[in-house]
Amino acid sequence: MDRRLLILALGMFAMGTDNFVVAGILPGVAASLHTSVGAAGLMVTFYALTYAIAAPVMAAVAGAWPRKPLLVGALSVFVVGNAISAMATDLHWVLFARALAGFGAALFSPTALGVASALASPEKRGRALATVTAGLTGATALGSPIGTFIGGFGTWRTTLWFVTLLGLVAMIGVWTMLPSVAQPQPIKLRDRLTPVRDTRVALTLLTSLFAFGGFLMVYTYAGVVLNRVTHGDERMLAGLFLVWGVAATVGNLLAGRLVDKFASRHIINAMLCIAAINFCALPWTSAHVVSAVVALIVWGLCGWGLIVPQQHRLVQVSPQVAPLLLALNNTATYIGLACSGVLGGVVLQSTGGRYLSVVAAALIALALILAEAAYRRIERPQAAHRAAPRRETEAA
Repeated sequence: MDRRLLILALGMFAMGTDNFVVAGILPGVAASLHTSVGAAGLMVTFYALTYAIAAPVMAAVAGAWPRKPLLVGALSVFVVGNAISAMATDLHWVLFARALAGFGAALFSPTALGVASALASPEKRGRALATVTAGLTGATALGSPIGTFIGGFGTWRTTLWFVTLLGLVAMIGVWTMLPSVAQPQPIKLRDRLTPVRDTRVALTLLTSLFAFGGFLMVYTYAGVVLNRVTHGDERMLAGLFLVWGVAATVGNLLAGRLVDKFASRHIINAMLCIAAINFCALPWTSAHVVSAVVALIVWGLCGWGLIVPQQHRLVQVSPQVAPLLLALNNTATYIGLACSGVLGGVVLQSTGGRYLSVVAAALIALALILAEAAYRRIERPQAAHRAAPRRETEAA
């Protein structure tokens, strides 16, 4: 395994842990800062919104900057943001620090993925992207539970110091272990933004938005969706999500190998089809422990396994602006999360939580249609290019 990819994965692990761990410490934050849990929940909002907005902007602005100093600088901002969060005694400072940490994550994540795709040969690019993304999925399975567990021995500040330490180790690792990476060719900002208007890119990003909107809608309201099997027991819900997180990590790594052997189209379509069927059956499979565990494994494998082929498809479309496209893909995912939370809340009020996953399945089915449309747009210029030599031969 390339150690350069592993150190980048450690940075992603720190980002993922910071993103997922906050939910478990909100009551402690609220009590410590003498505010409501709802107000403390703005910690998640500030981090996510800053990330969603800053990721594509900074990927475009910093596209020509040297990669290694950019990664070290991004991790430095992330570390400072979490350190301020851990020391803050006022909610306003906590929210500012969360936005600062989100900015560092927005600068690091797409750059790390772009570096991973550049370090690997084309036939191993899928595995390289999967290795780095595994840091994020690994945080889903391990980072958040570990961080919450550590906080149990201290306070919520102990958890944030743990995240700070992760970021610091990653920063030192990038500085000492990552050699100088070839600097990208200078491209004007207007040229960097051109792919955003590309129909192929737009359809691929919409695929991510609707797919992860469906996946994360169920995640957001999992306590309600899985209530018939957990009966409100948070420990059992945590155990189910540990299973989900492990499956997510396996799915991500498996997808990396599959992408290097098979066309992205087949992997994307298969995962979306299986996921939609799985969510349609969830109202019944969630009633029993064994079937619920199987459903969560399928959900984790397909949900997080979709990330790598989507990234791979975007890099293939415009490799020269890969960091920007990967940043936009992350933004689409976060927008999907935000919108699905609102839509899921409406569904809960009108029909209850049992059939929420069916609505999510409809979003995933729409993502499948968009994915196939993206494939056809991507193939169109390639087909025209292949047909050109034949026309020239016939003319001769």
